[in-house]
Amino acid sequence: MSRLSEKNCTACRADSPLLSEADVHTALLQLPDWEIEDVGGINQLMRVYRFKNFVSALVFTQAVGELAEEYGHHPALLTEWGKVKVSWWTHKIHGVHENDVIMAAKTEQLFLTRFAT
Repeated sequence: MSRLSEKNCTACRADSPLLSEADVHTALLQLPDWEIEDVGGINQLMRVYRFKNFVSALVFTQAVGELAEEYGHHPALLTEWGKVKVSWWTHKIHGVHENDVIMAAKTEQLFLTRFAT
């Protein structure tokens, strides 16, 4: 896989393939703070970001939402005091697609360039 954050999402259909286990492993090498989480039998890419307070977490949540709108691919976001859980998966195929690792990389880049202290 090339540098994930530089790639763009592609249209995903119900018959689009899930990423293979090997491709997920390769992607996670580029996304070391992310992990696969099984939620009701569906694999999702997940990371928890930490912040100094609720307002900072909320600002990050809004920025991730704007990123998602830009690419037309949307995560699950759980915002709490001092942390945001971001989960990417593709609903149509019930698991992880290349778009999800691309968006996880873009989320990571967003965090590192605008929110990391």
